[in-house]
Amino acid sequence: MIDLPTLISDIAWPLVILLAWCIGEYAYGRLKLPRISTYALVGFLLAPTQLAILPPANTDAMLLLANIAFGLILFECGHRINLAWLRANPWIGITSITESCLTFVVVYALSMWWEQPQTTSLLLATLSMASSPAAIIRVINEHRSAGQVSERAIHLSTLNCVLAVFAFKVVVGLFVFQTSGELSQAIYRSGFVILASVLLGIMMSMAMPTLLRLLKRSCHDATLAFALAVILLVSLTHSLKLSPVLAALTFGLFSRHRRAVLNYSQRGFGTLGDLFSVLLFVFVAASLEWRNVQSGILLGFVVVISRQAVKIFSTTMLSHVSGISWKKGIFTGLAMAPLSVFVILVLEQTRHIGVDLVDQFAPLAAAAMAMELFGPILTWLSLRWSHEIPQRQEG
Repeated sequence: MIDLPTLISDIAWPLVILLAWCIGEYAYGRLKLPRISTYALVGFLLAPTQLAILPPANTDAMLLLANIAFGLILFECGHRINLAWLRANPWIGITSITESCLTFVVVYALSMWWEQPQTTSLLLATLSMASSPAAIIRVINEHRSAGQVSERAIHLSTLNCVLAVFAFKVVVGLFVFQTSGELSQAIYRSGFVILASVLLGIMMSMAMPTLLRLLKRSCHDATLAFALAVILLVSLTHSLKLSPVLAALTFGLFSRHRRAVLNYSQRGFGTLGDLFSVLLFVFVAASLEWRNVQSGILLGFVVVISRQAVKIFSTTMLSHVSGISWKKGIFTGLAMAPLSVFVILVLEQTRHIGVDLVDQFAPLAAAAMAMELFGPILTWLSLRWSHEIPQRQEG
């Protein structure tokens, strides 16, 4: 006899992913809204702590799948970073550092004024520095957007991710030192994790061209090869409790540096990337609890507004010296609104290595939920207002 509750639990994730995809296609076709906002809404509503359609998502297997999905997108982000452009126009890097540092200071001051613990305030400030390149690049690819705002949003969000990971690892190292008193363990949690993750990414970027030459395959026809390499790299860093974020970004960056260039049709890894994208955004939203979102909604709202204001202010203030108009500076800052995917996966990865910080961040849960739904929409609007979306996509 069929055990109906068990059957429903077993097929819940595939069923919800299919449902999210269907609703996303409908919303995109009728309203031109980013699909990922719809995926997030479905994941949040059907989460174990909301309508309880989905089983608990914080298993090691689901976290690994989500990290693989994130890794594929981060590889593409790293691959699209143009180091020659950054060297020719150092103001892009200066803009990233400026707005990241200002965001850290403002969010930290607000959190301390709100009488949050110092460690919580530091971690909240470091994570608020980042934008989510996963959401930004999915919106850009989905709408075929191209131009200064699109490229700057990708470059700035990727640089912000790197800065945020470095700062977060340092703060987590201090947290481990305060709680355990073991300096060696604290150093491992920060410096060694960062160095080892970057080295693994570099090694993979060196191995792949050699493998493709041995197999007599062109780097221009290697979508599956690079996808499998990203899956292997993320699985390895996940098992070793390193940083899949830094490893995947480094792999993409050095692959481009070694002339392994993917053509336009390979961006996003095709159908495989689309499938993992649905899973990723449903998983991230399903990881949020309404209880935490509700309890931290006021401070979370303040963090979202102040973070976005700082980003827009910084990109606008430095727009002329970096070579764009002040209007495009505003649109660039607005395009960097997405936050949640990066934040949730970094926190879940921290829990995976034995440091549970997730439950301390009610304000961040509220901010993540808001940016999961509205961040991609703000990115889409900024690209549309800057006229970087082709007319056939808008019509």
